[in-house]
Amino acid sequence: MEVLLHIDTSLRTEGSVSREVTAAFAEAWREAHPGAGYAYRDLGVDPLPHLDAAALASRMRGEESPLARELGAELEAADTVLLGTPMYNFTITSSLKAWLDWVTQSSYMADRETGRGALSGKRVVVVTARGGSYAPGTPREGFDFQEPYLKAAFSLIGLHHDLEFVHAEMTNANLVPDLAQFKDLAATSLAEAHRNARTLAAA
Repeated sequence: MEVLLHIDTSLRTEGSVSREVTAAFAEAWREAHPGAGYAYRDLGVDPLPHLDAAALASRMRGEESPLARELGAELEAADTVLLGTPMYNFTITSSLKAWLDWVTQSSYMADRETGRGALSGKRVVVVTARGGSYAPGTPREGFDFQEPYLKAAFSLIGLHHDLEFVHAEMTNANLVPDLAQFKDLAATSLAEAHRNARTLAAA
């Protein structure tokens, strides 16, 4: 049975673009996979604790804490992992970073030569929402520390082979008066994000 692990990380529970697009993906995925399994975590509402000294010490001894085992089991059970993250200070949310710290376990580390590990073969789809635009050719192209970071982080545990991104940009155009001129661009980007999410979900 196929299983989707859906994780949202936006601090906003209302008006969140990343939540809106991940919900569209999840709906389309479940329509395409009737009877499939579905697991959900809301790290924006119920954030994980950051990795602490005790958990790190256990990991260095080759052991994992109960929380690490729980999160690892969720990840192992999933065939598709759906992550939603707004851009905060040019990068991912701290709650997503905490999740990555917990699931980056020694037993999942990818082989240095093949780049594959115990988790390889899973599909990962990341939905991002960005207040501005960081597309190639824009003034802030080099300020995107979401996609490059996640590609590197997932490569550690062999999840970079089937990793796809859906970006919704200029989301602040409807919130910040100085960006009002970009409302049409924001609407176009959001519509494209919805289309891309649904297309990927049905694939």
